[in-house]
Amino acid sequence: MTNSNIKQTTPGIRVILYIASILVLSVSISLFLLPEHTDVYFSWTINPAITAAFLGVGYLTSFVLEFFSAHEKIWARARPAIPAVWIFTFLTLIVTLFHIDRFHFDSPALITVVGTWVWLAVYIGVPIAMGILWIHQVRQPGIDPPRIAPLPKWFRMILIVQGAIMLLVGIVMLLYPDLFIPIWPWNLSPLTCRAIGAWGVGIGTIALQAVWENDWSRLFPTMLSYSLYGTLQIVNILRYPALINWTSSAIFYTAFIISIFLIGSFGVWRSWPVKQARDNTP
Repeated sequence: MTNSNIKQTTPGIRVILYIASILVLSVSISLFLLPEHTDVYFSWTINPAITAAFLGVGYLTSFVLEFFSAHEKIWARARPAIPAVWIFTFLTLIVTLFHIDRFHFDSPALITVVGTWVWLAVYIGVPIAMGILWIHQVRQPGIDPPRIAPLPKWFRMILIVQGAIMLLVGIVMLLYPDLFIPIWPWNLSPLTCRAIGAWGVGIGTIALQAVWENDWSRLFPTMLSYSLYGTLQIVNILRYPALINWTSSAIFYTAFIISIFLIGSFGVWRSWPVKQARDNTP
């Protein structure tokens, strides 16, 4: 197999990933760093602050996934980011349109109104553009490079369990928020429940995509973002312990987040040297 046989990442995919990474980074700043001020610095008002911080972690870790994936010139190494990003943006568009009355289109603050219209434009434009570019990418000639460093079986099994749980919980939160609002570890509205559900589906897709890729050389951006997600959600628990209803669901949630941190950290430890060796091979 020669390098000419390997399917390359198209410029369009790399550009859309760079653009998406900048957009999610800008959103993460207002949500994670200013969670008490979403009435001004976000597209809708979010209460309590732990919900805004939770969503902010998702956007911040998406920046890591998208930015590092955009660097990858070989499609199989950029691919792990695409399904989850497209699914999340599409679901968030649906959630936005369903709860459009909650958004700050009539705010007296210019920065808030502009930010709200930008939000709507982004969530209409990104899934359409990424979908078109994804189809174009798939139709390019070439094949994937061989898998050179498969994941351990136990690691794949844990990712399958984690991904399936997040996917299932996310779907239920999207479709039936009234079922999860009473048992979630902190107070939610139907909008914030569905917003969290969209993240559940997106991150669950990331975990299952990693299982399918089954190669450390393709998964450094995924594992880095996964580890960071667990780390920062633990930080949120420590930031807002008084806002959490410490029942059995909160204990399960905390244990689950810790498991994401541990699996992601192990993944970073295993994928980084493989990536380094891969990049240094002529």
